[in-house]
Parts: sequence; structure tokens; C-alpha cells
Amino acid sequence: MTGPLAGLKVVEMAAIGPVPFCGMVLADMGATVVRVDRLIPARLGLEVEPRFDFMARGKQSLAVDLKHPDGVEIVRRLIASADVVIEGFRPGVMERLGLGPDTCLSANSKLVFGRCSGWGQAGPWAAAAGHDINYLGLSGALAAMGEDGAPPPPPLNLVGDFGGAAMHLVCGVLAALLPARMTGKGQVVTTSIAQGAVALMPMIYGLHAAGGWTLTRGENRLDGGAPYYRCYETSDARYMAAAAIEMKFYAEFLRKMELEGAVDPARQHDRTTWPATTALFARRFRERTQAEWSTLFAGSDACVTPVLDMSEAPRHPQQVAAAAFVEVEGYAHPGPGVGFSQAAAATPAPPPELGQDTGEVLRGMGYSKDDIAKFRAAGVVAQASARS
Repeated sequence: MTGPLAGLKVVEMAAIGPVPFCGMVLADMGATVVRVDRLIPARLGLEVEPRFDFMARGKQSLAVDLKHPDGVEIVRRLIASADVVIEGFRPGVMERLGLGPDTCLSANSKLVFGRCSGWGQAGPWAAAAGHDINYLGLSGALAAMGEDGAPPPPPLNLVGDFGGAAMHLVCGVLAALLPARMTGKGQVVTTSIAQGAVALMPMIYGLHAAGGWTLTRGENRLDGGAPYYRCYETSDARYMAAAAIEMKFYAEFLRKMELEGAVDPARQHDRTTWPATTALFARRFRERTQAEWSTLFAGSDACVTPVLDMSEAPRHPQQVAAAAFVEVEGYAHPGPGVGFSQAAAATPAPPPELGQDTGEVLRGMGYSKDDIAKFRAAGVVAQASARS
């Protein structure tokens, strides 16, 4: 592996949402990430063939039965030699498995133990199930999205799972590694999807506290209420995203739209003008196709861009030039979001089959061929053949 985290060993307890995303980010930066898989994965309704499990890229897969004492001992031994372990179970599950922080840190004092739950480690809902929009529902974020009079739209699972929980878990783990390396003392890092979603909201909560954000959806500067910050339909039923917030960018936007005399730029933030201005912009955008508007606004400071779908985005010239996507086995993966001038990461390895690296991982831990054969015969571990 190459990258700034080359040499770092991470154990990822197989999960959905934030933890695999966190593991992917660490692997993209060069860490060796061993994912501990169940012998029979849970059926969640989001399963895909391994080659399409993009968040598994660059990882190794160890398939082990955590209901078997020998399986637990294998994972305990694996964690004892790791720098980081990340898990996304409900509170108490790792402890019941015999793999809780106290046990793991007693065997590996430098370990950073990263935990990401749904609601958090404490509270009346800590043990309850939930998914992204449930956590967003309690954060204040979901209520601020969408149009007044309609249900708030689910913003995929980008805000809670990935932007909220996973990125805070990455940040916390990397922060804890610094003192662990300097003092030899590891620690437990905790976050949750609910906590991470709240943590993304300081600007909006600040605007609300200052009287600059109403609680009615679709009446604010960044929620689609402002005519200069929303999407507009084009003549071919596609969309353009307009984001001309600053006055000088708004002036350029009006110039490009040939509406300089029809709209007073000095009243840009006057809410009383917004409905009429929005309607005017909407009529103008419906006069041309998305391609025509894209050509007109390309490279300008008007802050207007086409709304591309996932089949189009990887081919856009800007995304190509920025290497925003990487090709792995013929598929366009969203690429690592961070670049480094030194120790740049290589193209990620393809996602593994379930248990593909079981034998290699066990051998690296010091288990003999006979040990591994006994584990397989007893159903403690499983080994899949690597894809050719």
C-alpha cells in the first residue's frame, strides 16, 4: 500500500453505512484494512455483488464465525496487533462478544477503538433501531429541507451516515492516533449518526439564533426559498443549479440571463421580491435546453451548473481533469476526496469477495496451515477464492 497511512493496520467490523465508509477512507489513504465478515452476511435489502460494493475497495476480507469461541479469539488476536478497530454495532454488542474496549485495550494499550452507533452510547433510545432519516429527524436538519406543505425529502443517506457519522469517525480516529503514537496510550473514540448529523448544523443553528433563518421550509437563502439558490427546469426537462449568492456573482448571473433591467440586484435579499423573481427566472430557464445553458454559463462566475445524473457526472470535463473518479475493474468509483503531495495513494484495489483473504490474514497472524485447516473444518472461518 502507498499513501500517508501506509503501515497503519485497521480492523473493521463489518457493518453498513458509516463504518464501511470510514474504512474506505482510511484504506484510500494507504491503511491496511481487514474487514471482519460474518460467514453469512445479514440480509438488509441493499446487498450487491462484491464487485459493486465500492466502499469495500482496497480492503481484505476475513470471514469468521463470531458465535464460535475460536472465532472470537481469532478476532481478539487480530485486534491485539492492530492500530485501530472500528465498529458500528448497537451499544453493548462488542462487550457481549468479548471484544469490548476494556478487553481490547488491556491487550493492546496503543489501540484506538472507534465506535459509531445510531443514537449514541447513552440515552433512552440508545438501544433502538433507526436509519438515516430517523436520526436526521431529531437533529433539526430534516425539518429544514424541502418545500413548505410537503414532507421533507430524504437527502439520500449522505447527511447522517456519511457526512455526519463517518467523517466524524475518521476525524476522531486520526486525532486519537496522534497521542497514541506519542504516549503509547490508546483510547475509545465515539460518535453516532444522530450526533454527527447535529454536528453538521452549527451554521444553520447560528443563522436561526440570529433571526436570519425561519422555521418555514422554502423561505430561506439556502433551502430553495431564494431565487438565486435553487434548481430550475430547462426546456428539455433537465435542470440547472443556480447559486449566485454574492452580489457580484448575482450581477453576473443577471447579465448572462439578459435580465439586468428586469431585476433590481440591490433587492437580491429582499424576501418580498423572491416569488416574482423566482417565477421570472423559471420562465427564462425554460427557454433553452440544459446543454445550451451549460455552454452559456461554463466557466463563468455566475455560479450556475448543470444537474448531472450518475451516468453523466464521471464524464464531465471538470471531473475528469480533477480525477474525481477512479476506474476500478472497469467501473467508475467516486475517488478519494483528499490529495497529498507526498506518498500519494495508488488506485484502490477492487472490493474483495467474502472471505477472500481469510487464509492470508490468518497466516499473517501466525496461524499454521494445520490451524487454518481445523478452523475451516469446524466452520469457524470461510475462504473464498480470489477473483482472477
